[in-house]
Amino acid sequence: MGKISAVAKQRYSDKVKKYKAEIEQMLVRERSIASTIREEAEDSGFKRLGLAEERLNLASRYLLLNRVSVALLGVRGEAFLNDARKSCYQSVIFLEDTVTDLIDAGYSEYSEKLESIESVPDDARYRLVRKLGFTIEAVEQSFGDNSKWKWSFVELEGRFAAVAKNLLNMKTLVAGMDPRSEHYEERLAHLALVKRLLQRAADRYRERYELSTLRLDDFKLAIAHLAALRRMHLLLGETEPAETVKKRIEVWKQKMESDDKRVSSGKR
Repeated sequence: MGKISAVAKQRYSDKVKKYKAEIEQMLVRERSIASTIREEAEDSGFKRLGLAEERLNLASRYLLLNRVSVALLGVRGEAFLNDARKSCYQSVIFLEDTVTDLIDAGYSEYSEKLESIESVPDDARYRLVRKLGFTIEAVEQSFGDNSKWKWSFVELEGRFAAVAKNLLNMKTLVAGMDPRSEHYEERLAHLALVKRLLQRAADRYRERYELSTLRLDDFKLAIAHLAALRRMHLLLGETEPAETVKKRIEVWKQKMESDDKRVSSGKR
């Protein structure tokens, strides 16, 4: 890469100044709202959902700053991309605090946490989930295929899959599958997205296990996401897909146990 001229640096500095000021204002606003959240308050869930979305707006600003760096300086803004990645994580954390991070769990295990957002309509939940997914994808693509963060996105995607699932209103989900019900299309799309996310998270954790970490924790998380997917199929009365996933879980468990025995024998 050639030397960056003083003119280019000045143009870059002038361009990013406004966006950096916006980011600082957004962070100040986040801290102010976060300081008002009280666990038992009725509006705590609403506030966290708002903070989760605001974090995605913040990530978009960081992505914009990266594009400015590429356009004016010819280099990727790694620091901006890392801040965008952290903002995606923080968005997920706000959602986990609202709907829990439970993966393979019955609705009764976390339904109490969802009471604070019970009045949030299904279409609004779906829009937030889509926005989070698009933002994570944009950040990952901006880093490129050879990024040092490649495998860390597996965890981010897995946690995203869990909160996307937990944002579904399981209490009204089955009844809401009537095409005549309000927000039917969004509810159906959200459900289909969750199924894809759970399958992808399972595959990605298995991939990370095989190609990077060889840690059984990754394999267990892969199986947990498959189990959550099977639970979803059973809830909806989808017996054939549930059976297919069950068989896959059994094969993966056998593989995990075999690998564990082989490693244990090697250590001895």
